[in-house]
Amino acid sequence: MAEQTKIGVAARLREDVQTVLQRDPAARNLWTVLTYPGLHALILHRIAHRFWNTRIPPVELWKFVARCLSQFSRFWTGIEIHPGAKIGRRFFIDHGMGVVIGETAEIGDDVLMYHQVTLGGTSLEKVKRHPTIGNNVLIGMGAKIIGAVVIGDNCKIGANAVVNKDIPANCTVVGVPGRIVVRDGLRVEGDMPVMDNIINRVDPQDEVIRELRQRVELLEQHIEKLEVHLAEHEAISTDARSP
Repeated sequence: MAEQTKIGVAARLREDVQTVLQRDPAARNLWTVLTYPGLHALILHRIAHRFWNTRIPPVELWKFVARCLSQFSRFWTGIEIHPGAKIGRRFFIDHGMGVVIGETAEIGDDVLMYHQVTLGGTSLEKVKRHPTIGNNVLIGMGAKIIGAVVIGDNCKIGANAVVNKDIPANCTVVGVPGRIVVRDGLRVEGDMPVMDNIINRVDPQDEVIRELRQRVELLEQHIEKLEVHLAEHEAISTDARSP
């Protein structure tokens, strides 16, 4: 998980800027990086997180200030990070619009996250209800990681994948529902599911494909009937024209 080493504000900012320069080929120089909403959201979150965790009375006032900062960040960047979330070093959100990170989420070091990612919760109780992300994890655009699950170090979560089960280290996950397709550099035969479809326990994509197949079969039957009817009509017309 995140490194515990304490570094100064200026050093942390330099590290965050350097991370953007290293991870985004489009970041040409310092001035370009300073326009990045992901960097703005991260800086504002670090400030809000300090307010959220302060124990100086009145505590609730500082939590309110933290929430105000997080809402301003959401308005300014399109990225919503709860001030209670714990984020490690060298974290980079590329593009960033639509990202949601919940209150009890924990993110390790060297994590790369793309737009429209959700680290969401499933419980209504005031407990650990959001994901824990390990170190050096890549989370593709649109991925949804839900519940108090643990994503191991060096994992890759594919675009639009949905995950609500723990994932061991060094895995690649794709699909809806999410499946482990690579583990420790080796292809996983048969895939390993990392999501429960709580409603019907089936792959929603399979349901759509099944419905489409049924519609195609009905259309084919309808076309066959039309062809038979047309052939009969032509035969009757030919007979009528015959002397």
